[in-house]
Amino acid sequence: MGAPLGYQAFGAAFASIRAFHPELTAFRRDLHAHPELGFEEVYTSARVVEALKLCGVDSLATGLGKTGVVALVHGRGCSPEKPGRMIGLRADMDALPMRELGDCAWRSTTSGLMHGCGHDGHTAMLIGAARYLAQTRQFEGTAVLIFQPGEEGYAGAREMIKDGLFERFPCEKVFAQHNSPETPLGVVGITPGPMQAAVDRLQIVIRGRGGHGARPHQTVDPVLVAGHIITAVQSVVARNLSAMDQAVISLCSMQGGHPDAMSVIPGEVTLVGTVRTYDAAVQDHIEARLRSLCEGVAAGFGATAQVDYERVYPATVNTVAEARFAGDVAASLVGEDKVWRDMQPSMGGEDFSFMLQVKPGAYIRVGQGRVDGPGPYPLHNSRYDFNDEILPLGAALHASLVERALAPERF
Repeated sequence: MGAPLGYQAFGAAFASIRAFHPELTAFRRDLHAHPELGFEEVYTSARVVEALKLCGVDSLATGLGKTGVVALVHGRGCSPEKPGRMIGLRADMDALPMRELGDCAWRSTTSGLMHGCGHDGHTAMLIGAARYLAQTRQFEGTAVLIFQPGEEGYAGAREMIKDGLFERFPCEKVFAQHNSPETPLGVVGITPGPMQAAVDRLQIVIRGRGGHGARPHQTVDPVLVAGHIITAVQSVVARNLSAMDQAVISLCSMQGGHPDAMSVIPGEVTLVGTVRTYDAAVQDHIEARLRSLCEGVAAGFGATAQVDYERVYPATVNTVAEARFAGDVAASLVGEDKVWRDMQPSMGGEDFSFMLQVKPGAYIRVGQGRVDGPGPYPLHNSRYDFNDEILPLGAALHASLVERALAPERF
């Protein structure tokens, strides 16, 4: 596959995995061509199971969180009866409900669906780690390989936990990776503490009194009220939070009336958006302020506003020791100069947060941009594609986390 990334790579894991880089690439591109939404990953799960069997894992469990898959690889001296310490590695599998506009040969074959976030690549990286770990077994304990469905808004991690993931496979620590088009190729980023924001869904239903557009004085116009609420909501962060707090409120959808009914003032308008925070106290304050603000603005016009505030994902918070450990492992692969140990947290959300609420661990970003900066397309862009050059690095990072965490004791 050519020269490795332009970064300095060390260790047996990277060298071994790079030997089957072409196979991982073909596997990744097949998943890309067959995207599936959360809890519908039937084809994807079947391909994962098929690949894991070829890798020689010791056992497989399916159906956790509906379409999730878990594989075990036992290290030296370990067995199903004596698994030893367990380290969990997680990859997400689902795609997004969006149309792909790229022209690659492996573009989506399913209309309206695409792998716009790189979960196809995450899955392939964990398959690469499975193959290497099953071949070498240079550790004492058990690697728990978690292929998770439904990350994109379905809380698949939570569903796997509800299905007994950590009761059946009591991991000591868990780790996950995500590709980062904004980060230079081969750079590994991590930070102790908050890594991804909490994700909340906001819906505001404004009810007035509809009527004729030529006689607006006979109506209570919810479109007008919606406009004032859209503007007023932006004051919550700017004028109700300290400048030291971090939060984002975005209203992303407005539904009301009909485009063909130019003279009909509707009776109802719905606004939908998202709130992103890192701190629970800030989250509570924003929810309370949004309710009072929206209800007050609507009342001023003689309308009503119903605010539905749903807390979808908690913040993704790395435990300090595990973040440092992951940084050390990454440095052994790419060199200290290519590890960003205090990477700026993202306002994006991640349901790996549910796993980090019950287990120590860390969420890691792997740069897949250009060597000197961001790639051409960001995540969730209709022309985005996973950069296959980072497959060996991601797989080696997964495997090395297990080998270092479960290193044989030397006396």
